[in-house]
Parts: sequence; C-alpha cells; structure tokens
Amino acid sequence: MTEETEKDVIGTGEETGVERAIGNYVGVVIHLFLSVLALLLVIAAGIAAYDTVVRDFPQLWQQNDEYVALQRIVENVLLIAIAAEFAFLLLYHRMSAAVEVVVFVLARKTVNPNITALDLLLCAAAIAGLIILRFYYLPGKTT
Repeated sequence: MTEETEKDVIGTGEETGVERAIGNYVGVVIHLFLSVLALLLVIAAGIAAYDTVVRDFPQLWQQNDEYVALQRIVENVLLIAIAAEFAFLLLYHRMSAAVEVVVFVLARKTVNPNITALDLLLCAAAIAGLIILRFYYLPGKTT
C-alpha cells in the first residue's frame, strides 16, 4: 500500500476548513463555559467564607458547645476549599488539582463525628497515598 491509500483507508488526512472552524468554535465555547462555571464556584466559595466568618465564628465565644461550633467551622472551611480547588481543576485541567480535590473531600469526611474507626483509618491511608502520589509521581512544581 502506498502512503496515499493508507491515509484514505485510515482517515488520517488534513483537516478541512469546516472541521477546523467547528473544532475551534466548540473548544472556545467549552473553555468559556468551564471558565464561567469556575468563576461562579469561586464567587460561591467567597460568599460561603464570608457567611462562615460572620455566622459561625462568633458561636465559638458563646456559652453553647464550642466543639460543635468548631466542627461546623472546619467542615465549612473544607467545603469552601473543595469548591475553590474544583474551580481550579476546571480552569487548569491538572492532575494535581484533581488529587487535591480528593484529599480535601477525604479530609472533610474525617472530621465527621459519626465516622467509624475503619473509615478513619481508610481515609488516613488514602490521604497519605494521595499525598505521596502528588509529590513523587505527578509532574510539575509541588510547592
């Protein structure tokens, strides 16, 4: 087979102008959609952070149970971190951002008081494994 017929059989020829235009247009639309979604997530995280500071922090100094207030604050802060990291994942499409999102999700699960000892052990092992994966096996700057 000659090179010309292989291209026809395999379908690996040059892009037509229409394919290139549609590919560029769809790529731009997807990028804009993900950017707007990431911006909305960052705005929601900012509003949630403000709400946490205004509503939950003063409960630490009241006569009520401070442990419950602190637990709620930590859960909200981790949820805000999950939203922010997910926004970065949508913008940059890096594997390290995906690993960080999963680490924050696992960390939020570990602060739940109803978690079993086995769940806590599995979460701690998973977090340790993901941190090792992030620092030793994923390319790029780790600091």
